[in-house]
Amino acid sequence: MYFRSPDLQTSIIKPSKCPNKDTVFFRDGVRRIDFVLSYVDDKVGEKKQERRKEFEANLEKAGLELETEDKLDSKDQKTYFLKIHAPWDVLATYADVLKIKVPFKTSDIPHGQDIPLGWLSRPFRPPEHIMHPQPDYFTYPFDKSKTDFFLISDKDTFFPPSTRNRIVFYILARCPYYKEGRKDKEKTGIKRLLSNGTYTAAFPLHDCRYWKRARNAECESERYNLYKHWARFLSFYKDQPLNLIRKYYGEKIGIYFAWLGFYTEMLFFAAVMGFICFTYGLLSYDDNISSKEICDANIGGRIVMCPLCDKKCTFWKLNSTCLSSWQSHLFDNEGTVFFAIFMGIWVTLFLEFWKRRQARLEYEWDLVDFEEEQQQLQIRPEFEIRCNKRRLNKITQEMEPYLPISSKCARFCLSGATVAFWISLIVACIIGVIAYRLAVYAAFASIIEHPVRNIHLVGRFITPQLATSVTASCINFVIIMILNFFYERVAIWITDMEIPKTHLEYENRLTLKMFMFQFVNYYSSCFYVAFFKGKFVGYPGDYSYMFGKWSNLRNEECDPGGCLIELTTQLVIVMSGKQLWGNIQEALLPLLRNLWSSRKGRQHPENQYSRWEQDHVLQNFSQLGLFYEYLEMVIQFGFITLFVASFPLAPLLALFNNILEIRVDAWKFTTQFRRPVASKARNIGAWQEILNAVAILSVVTNAFIMAFTSDMIPRMVYLYAYSQDASMSGYINNSLSVYNISQIPDPNIPEKTENWIDNSTTTCSYRDYRYPPGHLKEYTHTMQFWHILAAKMAFIIIMEHVVFVVKFFVAWLIPDVPSDVKARVKRERYLIQEYLHNYEVERLKLQLSASFITEPVSEMSSTTDKLEVLSEFL
Repeated sequence: MYFRSPDLQTSIIKPSKCPNKDTVFFRDGVRRIDFVLSYVDDKVGEKKQERRKEFEANLEKAGLELETEDKLDSKDQKTYFLKIHAPWDVLATYADVLKIKVPFKTSDIPHGQDIPLGWLSRPFRPPEHIMHPQPDYFTYPFDKSKTDFFLISDKDTFFPPSTRNRIVFYILARCPYYKEGRKDKEKTGIKRLLSNGTYTAAFPLHDCRYWKRARNAECESERYNLYKHWARFLSFYKDQPLNLIRKYYGEKIGIYFAWLGFYTEMLFFAAVMGFICFTYGLLSYDDNISSKEICDANIGGRIVMCPLCDKKCTFWKLNSTCLSSWQSHLFDNEGTVFFAIFMGIWVTLFLEFWKRRQARLEYEWDLVDFEEEQQQLQIRPEFEIRCNKRRLNKITQEMEPYLPISSKCARFCLSGATVAFWISLIVACIIGVIAYRLAVYAAFASIIEHPVRNIHLVGRFITPQLATSVTASCINFVIIMILNFFYERVAIWITDMEIPKTHLEYENRLTLKMFMFQFVNYYSSCFYVAFFKGKFVGYPGDYSYMFGKWSNLRNEECDPGGCLIELTTQLVIVMSGKQLWGNIQEALLPLLRNLWSSRKGRQHPENQYSRWEQDHVLQNFSQLGLFYEYLEMVIQFGFITLFVASFPLAPLLALFNNILEIRVDAWKFTTQFRRPVASKARNIGAWQEILNAVAILSVVTNAFIMAFTSDMIPRMVYLYAYSQDASMSGYINNSLSVYNISQIPDPNIPEKTENWIDNSTTTCSYRDYRYPPGHLKEYTHTMQFWHILAAKMAFIIIMEHVVFVVKFFVAWLIPDVPSDVKARVKRERYLIQEYLHNYEVERLKLQLSASFITEPVSEMSSTTDKLEVLSEFL
């Protein structure tokens, strides 16, 4: 919706009251700058000049006031700056249109009693004027016809800067730049003017420099307060000033930092439990009988294992995996089962308590009824421009643009095909990495000799399995980073092609596509190691191959200690690499730029380097800026929940990263980015459903990891069903099967065997439960294999049901909205209705009194009766 004012608002430049150019006011020192547009006047840009002329004329017709700074006054002597001010009439009109809630009465609802021993938390809280920068009010959607209903003490400061820039941007996004009398719908909005180069930037101003308070007392210096009490890393132990963040940046950015802070707080409990689980693995080293048997020269040193690949791999001794078996015990122990169950419950507690925290913020930030009122007002200008057909809205009874069903279906089909193609490309890349693992293993096996022979020092610590896993993980991480570069652009292109109607719909669709891409991209390699590697190997006489026997790519086997340590390696490399690379991108590179620009910026006195020029050199915060921040954290959430059973220290790494992430993001917002246009959001949007889906999937994945990737179930079955002395002694021999070396087919036999086996060695061992040679059922699965498989399935069913029952019980037990918040919402609605009712009564009384004065004397008695009856009725 776009209005034109009947009177042109022209800028009257008075003598400057403020010689300081580091200001947020027009030259008259009175009118506040609500938005700034910048452009470079090209010599060959006649079309751009014409567009600017029409656009600025239409802005003035809409009631905005403009003031231009000549390029000769700018530092680069090239850039013009157009300053925009919205007067009261414009602000009041669009506040009414956008249903912006404003205060009409100071709240008299108490916010609860003082917390016992609350003084203990004071060192962890910023000052009170930072935590609560403004009083609590009852609010009501603004109505231009009822200005005396609201608490308007000063029209210039009634609407805060964040609301002012939101209103001005709403006008800019819908203002046309075609000539009067022409109807060219595509020539509309500041976004198109930015894309075609007519303007180089459009942004609201920060209120001051981040390292120094504003000289003008009318400037709030909120940016300085945010930097001092929030963005500095030394404030990492303090609460975030969420109310000030919301006041300065808007509710959408405020809700992101509220979620990130709450997520980090909850990570503390998961990190503590994970560290305890890891410590238990360290302290139970001496009780690890299985590793002792593997490392024992009289047990593991005498067991000859079958080759792990064809031709290039030779026979090997079991004790060569001594180190990896000890490493595996750190993460594959009894405490891991408890931790996996704990994390299933932790996820539920996190999501349920966040719903309560979110409900409290919705109430405190006046967002309870926001989505229902505002969703239709968030129609994207691109939708209005590209949809030429109109139809009657049955609710509003107004003509509105729409996308025909045939066009919508065609666009969705193309979108689905594109998504399927790119996901298939990810899967193809993962298959390529798997093929690399299979092909390169033989090379590493021929290079890294057996530890008991002449060998370099590195060979004691790097086995062929470890070398293959590390290099494949690094290659996979590089592929992930490369594919991410393309996926972001493809997802945006697909979403733009679908032409979503509202901003909320656009963000939800883009969120779903990007998460699908990233889910497959980041987690597919972990899924392979966890659920496929070592599960379809076969046995020495009948090995399984990836693409058939002609490919010579024999499926990978797990280490005798299990595949869990390889899953841990994969998870650590991908997760840590992503966090490290993200921190380098977000912190290190901007820091270097900031040091250079700050050195240059601080060399200029405030009366020479204007506020709009300082903000112009900052980075633009795009509409999808928060999207990438959420995506980064949700991918991390998947790592610490989907595969946490393989690496209990993952929450601890995530905790350290998030403590840094909060301050890095705060530092970027206050020092590196231009001030974003304030926007509202009542929750984290589609990310909430994605988190719920990941939480449910994590229960299943961790149950399968404990059952099929970990060696926990086979050990328990041996201990309670097959051990002779109720101990783990003999477990290693029990978990291995033997094969007659003379029966190994020629394609599988090693090229060099003379140094590895003697004449008395007739069999080799492999990891499986099969009958030995000479048995009636030789090389078929033993009964113990089926017992273990049954135990694994039973464990999965029991664990899933226990965790899901606890999850649903906790979700039922904890209400989404706190009872005190429900009571406050009802109380506030009641008081609003009562106060509004009294206001209307007084207004009617005044109107009737006025009509009573103007009526003839003969009608006085009847009018008096009407007034009395109406007053009693009301």
